[in-house]
Amino acid sequence: MSEVFLTGASGFLGGHLLSELVGAGHTVRALSRSEASDAAIAALGGQPVRARLGDPDSLAAALAGCEAVFHAAADTSMWKRNAARQTATNVDGTRHLLAAAQRAGVGAFLHTSSVSAYSHLVHGTITETTPQRGGESWINYEHSKYLAEQAVRDTPLPWIVFNPSHILGPGDRHNWSRLIRLVDAQKLPGIPPGIGAFADVREIARAQLRAWQRQRYGECYLLGGEQASFVDFVHRVGAALGRRTPRGATPAWALMAYARLLGTVARFTGREPDVTPEGAALTSHQLRVDSSRAIRELDYVETPLDSLLGDTLAWMRSEGMLAAR
Repeated sequence: MSEVFLTGASGFLGGHLLSELVGAGHTVRALSRSEASDAAIAALGGQPVRARLGDPDSLAAALAGCEAVFHAAADTSMWKRNAARQTATNVDGTRHLLAAAQRAGVGAFLHTSSVSAYSHLVHGTITETTPQRGGESWINYEHSKYLAEQAVRDTPLPWIVFNPSHILGPGDRHNWSRLIRLVDAQKLPGIPPGIGAFADVREIARAQLRAWQRQRYGECYLLGGEQASFVDFVHRVGAALGRRTPRGATPAWALMAYARLLGTVARFTGREPDVTPEGAALTSHQLRVDSSRAIRELDYVETPLDSLLGDTLAWMRSEGMLAAR
C-alpha cells in the first residue's frame, strides 16, 4: 500500500476521503493546524502532520516519500471581505502544494475543485466539455477555484480534477446542515429560487479513490446528483422534520436586495452577514450537472435525494444537532 498526503482532512469531504484511503490500506499523512484537528485525524486512522499551505518549506517536509497528494482543503467564504485570505488559500496554497509535490517526486496530484469553477455565468447542463467561466466571475470563490484548477491542469505532474456540485451527507456541520438547522428551528426567513444538484459526500470520496486506482490522469470529473429546486429541498426537509416551511421561493431580486442591506449593516458591525450578494447569486442560479462520465468511468453513484437526506438527518440527530422529537 502507498503513503499519501491529504489536505482538508478535518473538513467535511476531507474526513470521508481520509476514511476511504485508510480503509483501502493506505498510510495517510494529513495536514493539520491545531490540536483539535490532530485528534479528529487520528480518530479516523490518519497521521496528523503540522504544515501550512502558505509555508512551502513545511509542505516539502510533509510530502517527503508520499506517492500521491489528495488536495481537498479550500476556503469557501462567500463574503468579499475574505477575498484576499481566500485567494491566498485556494490559489497560492494550491500552487505551493503543487511545487512541493513536484520537488518531492510525488506520482499523482488529485485536486478537489468545484462546479463553481464553471461559474454561475454558465447556463444549461454542464458537462466536462463546457467552457469554464470562473475566470470572469465577480464572485471570488468561483474565481479562486477556477485559478486553482488551472494551476493543476498546467502542472507537469500526473493530475486528476474533481468538480463536485452541492455536497450533502453525514458529517456536514457547516454547509447544508446550517439550512437544515434553520428549518428545524423554524427560523428560515425564505427559500432561494435556484436549483441544485445534491451529491453524496461518501460517493465523491469513493470516486476519487477509484480515479487514482485506475490512473485516470489528465481527466476531469463532474460529480453531481439528483436535481431539485431549493424550494423542493426545503419542503422535503420540513416534511422529514415535521416543521412548517415557507411555501415558495423568495424572488432573486428581493434576495439580492436583502443581501445588500445586510452588507451595509456589516460595514459597521464587522460581522459576516448570513446572506451575501455572492451567496444570493449562487443560490438563485439553476445548476444542472451531467455526471455521466464519472458514472461510466468511476462507478460513481448519484444517491437518490430522499435517501441521502435521510442519512444526513439521522447523523445530525445522532450528533444532537436537531431538536428532540
